[in-house]
Amino acid sequence: MTTSPLLPVLDVQPADDALDVFTGPNLPHWRARLFGGQVLGQVAVAAGRTVGADRRLHSLHAYFLRPGAPDVAVAFAVERLRDGRSFSARRVQATQNGVPILSGITSFQTASEGLEHFEPAPDVPEPEDLRSDYEILDAVDDPRARQIGRGRHVEIRHVEPALYGSADPQRRAHQSVWFRLDAPLPGDDLLHRGALAYASDLSVLEPVLRRHGLAWSSPGTSVASLDHAMWWHRPARADEWLLYVVESPNASGARGLSTGRMYDRERRLVATVAQEGMVRVPSAG
Repeated sequence: MTTSPLLPVLDVQPADDALDVFTGPNLPHWRARLFGGQVLGQVAVAAGRTVGADRRLHSLHAYFLRPGAPDVAVAFAVERLRDGRSFSARRVQATQNGVPILSGITSFQTASEGLEHFEPAPDVPEPEDLRSDYEILDAVDDPRARQIGRGRHVEIRHVEPALYGSADPQRRAHQSVWFRLDAPLPGDDLLHRGALAYASDLSVLEPVLRRHGLAWSSPGTSVASLDHAMWWHRPARADEWLLYVVESPNASGARGLSTGRMYDRERRLVATVAQEGMVRVPSAG
């Protein structure tokens, strides 16, 4: 059985010359910079490598400081901030050539019983009833389209029209997509949580574009992640279908904000995401 190419990327390993420093290979990207979701996933796993197996990752807060270069190794230096009775906190600096490209803080918790509720999932078609983005992008006569699609190793199926080549005429500020890794990801719960962090960055800012009648291919449009927060609520496998429901409550100052919820096939809420990104268009200077 084929294993997901994301496994060696997410499964960061200890560096040879420093304590609590980890490294991992970079995934090729269609632009001349690292995909931010890759670094988020690696930060999550690097932090988890310094925490006991009884504690699960439940939150990550990160700032993207500089674009990463895809041909330069990233070092993940973990600082052990606190180990309490139930929670552990870690700060992670992701650097290239000694310069930080992302700074994040993560928190881990032992299993605990408590109150239970979650916002219900919307009523949307099942992934089997939707067209794969792979199929949409395979039909585009441009080598970048395949890298944007299959090169991410995450299959996405949009409920609303995809935004690769044309805008959404309804200009809605929300969308739903199904996603899953396109090959099995072995390993423990930490790797799958890292994979969810990776996938969370793929489409989270699309509602900002959708609301303003823009597509990814709109001339002069520039989008970049600024900061990212994620909370994991329940275990889930990243190689099984998950529903990602995202909306944008605000855009201003050349920035757009999106919030999202991830559900499994049983419609249980497994994670919540928030991200603000820079969104520049020609008309806004």
